[in-house]
Amino acid sequence: MKKYAKMIVDRDFRISEIDRRLYGSFIEHLGRAVYTGIYQPGHPEADEEGFRRDVLRLVRELNVPIIRYPGGNFVSTFRWEDSVGPVDRRPHRLDLAWRSLESNEFGLDEFSRWTSKAGADIMMAVNLGTRGVADACHLLEYCNHPSGTLYSDMRAANGRKDPYRIRTWCLGNEMDGPWQFGSKTPEEYGRIACETAKAMKQIDPSIELVSCGSSNSEMPTFPQWEATTLEHDYDYVDYVSLHQYFGNRDGDTENFLAQSVRMDGFIRTVIAACDFVRAKKRGKKDINLSFDEWNVWFHSNADDDDTMANRPWQQAPSLLEDHYTFEDALVVGLMLITLIRHSDRVKIACLAQLVNVIAPIMTEKDGGAWVQTIFYPYFFASRYGRGVALEPVLTSSRHDTSEFSDVNDVESVAVWNEEKEELTIFAVNRDLKDDIVLTTDLASFEGYGLIEHIVLESDDLKAVNSADAQNVAPKAVNRTETDGRCVTSVLHCASFNVIRLGKRHKEA
Repeated sequence: MKKYAKMIVDRDFRISEIDRRLYGSFIEHLGRAVYTGIYQPGHPEADEEGFRRDVLRLVRELNVPIIRYPGGNFVSTFRWEDSVGPVDRRPHRLDLAWRSLESNEFGLDEFSRWTSKAGADIMMAVNLGTRGVADACHLLEYCNHPSGTLYSDMRAANGRKDPYRIRTWCLGNEMDGPWQFGSKTPEEYGRIACETAKAMKQIDPSIELVSCGSSNSEMPTFPQWEATTLEHDYDYVDYVSLHQYFGNRDGDTENFLAQSVRMDGFIRTVIAACDFVRAKKRGKKDINLSFDEWNVWFHSNADDDDTMANRPWQQAPSLLEDHYTFEDALVVGLMLITLIRHSDRVKIACLAQLVNVIAPIMTEKDGGAWVQTIFYPYFFASRYGRGVALEPVLTSSRHDTSEFSDVNDVESVAVWNEEKEELTIFAVNRDLKDDIVLTTDLASFEGYGLIEHIVLESDDLKAVNSADAQNVAPKAVNRTETDGRCVTSVLHCASFNVIRLGKRHKEA
């Protein structure tokens, strides 16, 4: 069968204005994410506060709008008071989630200053595993209340007079997971989430709250967990969380590249559960989605299990340091396209994580910082995926995999930045053998011409980057032509493509 892909992109086929937080990320007190990652006093690149400038430059390059903190599994035994105040008085604690030693040398106050330098907002998680309503309220008071109370004055005494004004808060993390300390049944979580949310919004009605969804789409609790918990906390929360990781454990690349189909189904099912609860409660608001953990993750699992089992209680051991291949970058590109196509309900998303731990940015402890293959699709989506997501009318040749039927050879979405008069097409050719011509009808974008066609491609699906070699990096190509209405692009087999077009103005 001849391979093909055709698409119609029209400015009236709007999905949604894309929330800037769709391109968020995540820093957890896990492995080397913090220590020797974003923070390393004495490093040649460290600033006066111990923050690594080389890492900050790369984070700013990604234009990360919001960063979730401090976990993750770490948050379910986290005592936030340990992480503020004079550093020499902060206690060392056993982190049960990752069997590591937490020195609390870097904490909430330091993270706030670091995010300010990175140009990002904070998405704060509260401990609903081993703690509860009062502790969440105390943390919110510390962060957001102006002054004149115990915890707001504690913040001022610690050197920050003005409130942090953190807007977005997660009510715990993966609370249905048996690995989570303080895990709960849906009824138990729904009740504590409701009471915590109710109290927190009394303190600061301007905040937005994220209710924990199922830990992933394969959980036996899914999707009944979403329905049951939202029946309790619907009136007080604004989002429900989704988490999903993919991996090519059996070496089936064709099936691996189809995993975004599973992600799409996961999102649709959670939306259905949210809308069911709204209908049942005669509600007037939509519960939107916060896909606050997503990525490829599987390379490092065996090594991590050995470290935690046989060499526990180290400070900042190397954990979850996946070295990403080119095919992993293709899957990340496909996941980004899926998120953009659901931007009407997915308002927040966090690539998990940002530095060293399943991350696009890596550091050498006493050396430099470098970028992994997955850095690039994230970079281009964050840079050019701002504006209005347009619903593509896409038809493509298809194939079957070991798990999925009728998988599009080409997946694509378009984003229109009306202010800049630019249109960006993101497209992945997931066919492993054949180049495919993508023909795009742009009848409603008269006068738009090609700016550039950027690709991420490699003849080696297993190619990785390192501190010494960027084996996978983007390049500009001459594979797109336009006649003013139709755009014809050659998509190399197994490639991520960014096709940028802009309005051409007639000279006076």
